[in-house]
Amino acid sequence: MSERGGPAPKIIVFVLITLFAATNLHAGNVKYKRTVETYTVPGVTLVNQDGKRVDFRSLLLESEKPVLLDFIYATCTTICPILSVGFSNLQKRLGQDSGSVQLVSISIDPDNDTPEIMKDYLRRYRAKPGWDFLTGNRTDIIAVMRAFDAYVANKMNHYPLTILHAQGDDKWVRIYGLLGTADLMEEYKKLSSK
Repeated sequence: MSERGGPAPKIIVFVLITLFAATNLHAGNVKYKRTVETYTVPGVTLVNQDGKRVDFRSLLLESEKPVLLDFIYATCTTICPILSVGFSNLQKRLGQDSGSVQLVSISIDPDNDTPEIMKDYLRRYRAKPGWDFLTGNRTDIIAVMRAFDAYVANKMNHYPLTILHAQGDDKWVRIYGLLGTADLMEEYKKLSSK
């Protein structure tokens, strides 16, 4: 038996979320809203899961890869695990081509999401190279959230949002809602065919 709040409940929650994402979302039972937007990427420097400084604008705009971006935090137990399972499943589906896309998760809890915590989070989702979890000072994180019209004052009020961008295009695809693996793969294919 484990103590209340020990690892067993966390494992159970993870398994349930994974099963939910793999079945209900994959079956297309959950719909999402897709719009095309124009965003201005802020010129901020963030920190990745390895503690390295990352020029955010360069990462998103100068890469030759399509970019998928979401907003999460490591201790989230609601939508963040589902979004992360989506990124993880996308990498699995792409297999050896998983390096053909840049996945970026932005921490909306910069006071608590340290590089060590973010690295552990990515390890739990079996992230492959090409998936970065970024944090920074609160001012820079707010600037990023505002730039993508994703700002919430309280992290508990955040919503499922995935933003996709094809290199060389000034438009961004904004997905509001939870995507199943098949839907995320389809959105990626649309993006990568541009």
